[in-house]
This record gives sequence, C-alpha cells and structure tokens, in this order.
Amino acid sequence: MAFKSGFVSIVGRPNVGKSTLLNKFTGEKIAIMSDKPQTTRNTIRAIDTGEDYQIIYIDTPGIHKPKTKLGDFMVNIALDSLNEVDLVLFLVEATCPQPGPGDLYIIEQLKNLKTPVFCLINKIDLVEKEQILPIIAAYKDTMEFSQIIPISALEYESVEVVKNEIKKVLPEGPKYFPDDMITDQPEKVIAAELIREKILHLLSDEVPHGVGVEVVTFKKRDDKDILDIQATIYCEKESHKGILIGKEGKMLKKIGSLSRAEIEGLFGTKVFLELWVKVKPDWRNNEFMLKTLGYKK
Repeated sequence: MAFKSGFVSIVGRPNVGKSTLLNKFTGEKIAIMSDKPQTTRNTIRAIDTGEDYQIIYIDTPGIHKPKTKLGDFMVNIALDSLNEVDLVLFLVEATCPQPGPGDLYIIEQLKNLKTPVFCLINKIDLVEKEQILPIIAAYKDTMEFSQIIPISALEYESVEVVKNEIKKVLPEGPKYFPDDMITDQPEKVIAAELIREKILHLLSDEVPHGVGVEVVTFKKRDDKDILDIQATIYCEKESHKGILIGKEGKMLKKIGSLSRAEIEGLFGTKVFLELWVKVKPDWRNNEFMLKTLGYKK
C-alpha cells in the first residue's frame, strides 16, 4: 500500500474550535484551548502518523480584523498557511445559520486557491438536526468546496470521518517526521503556552488578551530529575499586574500550581516553576517584544 503524507491547514474565525479539532486528530493536547477568542497566536503543527500515512495538521490563529501589530501577525500567518499545504480545512459554526462577514472574508481568500478545501460545519451537537441541511446549502452557495462535512470536534466519530476523507486526497509522499514525534513546537514554547492557557482560564476577558509569556530558563538539573522553569508574564497595565498577582500573591500561586501540574504531566518529570509579572505598556504593538515572544517572522 502506498504511503501518503501531507500538510493540512485548519483555518476559520476565532473560537470556532480549530484547536479542539487539532487535539482530537492526534489524541494529544498540542494546542492550548479556552472559551476566549484569539487563544491561538501562532501556527502550531501536530503530527499524526499511522501505518500508511502521516498528516501534519497546522492550527492557525483565528482570522479577525486586527487592532494591533500582534493581530496583524496572527492574521498574516493564518493566511500565509493557505499557500503551503496540500489541503485546507475551513471550520465554521453550526450555531451561525448563515456565513457571517468574517466567514465570507475567509471564503474570498479560499477562492483563489488551487488547493482542495473542505468546509467543516462544527458544533452540530449544539443545534437541532433539521437545521443542518440549510446551513450546508448556505455554504454551498458561497463557493465550490471539495467537501462539506458536518462535525462535532468533541466527538471522535466525526473526527474519524474527516480523517478518512483527508487520507483520500493526500498525495503519496515521504515520512517527514519520526513516528514518535507529535509536534515540532520547542518544549519552551509548549511550557509558555500552558502557562498562558491557565491565565486565560482563571482571569476575565480584558487581562488575558494583553498577556504574553516568555520562558527565560528551561533546564534539567544535573543531580536530580527536576526541570527548572523560570517564566515572565508580561501585561500592559499596572492594574493588570495587580490582578495577575492577586491578594497576597494568591492568583499567581494558582496560575503557577495549575501550570506546573500540567507541565509535569506532559513532560513526565518534576517541575520547579518560578513566575514573575512585568508591565510592558502596549507590548502588542512593540516590534522588539513581539520578536522576543516569538510573534514575529
């Protein structure tokens, strides 16, 4: 049997379930998740290898109208990913019966591609069955998709259906990564993202969007099976710093405790985690800070 391989980009508006789908494809938590939009800020590659295939999924930031240089970066890398892949998965929500302005903007970009595009109507578990056919018809009218597939990214069955359709269109190709590799993200980046995820979960909308995390130290101790991680949490306002630290440092301790537990589970080793909070006003428009935090090409 011929070995098939290729790159598959997952695109869509913010918060449509791209990261959930990516993690479900691989069975591992590769991308951080939250119910807040614009959680994903950079492209994330997840590698799914089987006996006769290797699929490299690329999770991208939600395509939105940017208000900062960070937003510009996020939208640009999401659109750039469309030109570097063998297949595009365009994710939309079943809870929106008609394509909205954001969806239509993305569709206009997709029309220029020679690459096959699957339209995945996600979150069908949240609507009545009779609502699904009109939604399919609404998207069918916008452009000629290779496939339109209703799914629930939370359900394994739906994900298997999509994966089988992906395998059909992938070209024959080499194995790009070793069998046991599930992502090409550096460990430092994964640790920083997990810390940011805990901030997203624990704090209100305004603070997380202005937060960036830099892991400044990441090393194993020579004499013990302990991983030392030191990270700086950047925020844009003094008031946000106070919220991140919390009364008597309780919020920062909670962020640290939850982050440490997940990092230990992922890396399979004890972790000693130290966190600091620094204020960098308007860092999302600061070229140096964007480069420092990996949000710059």
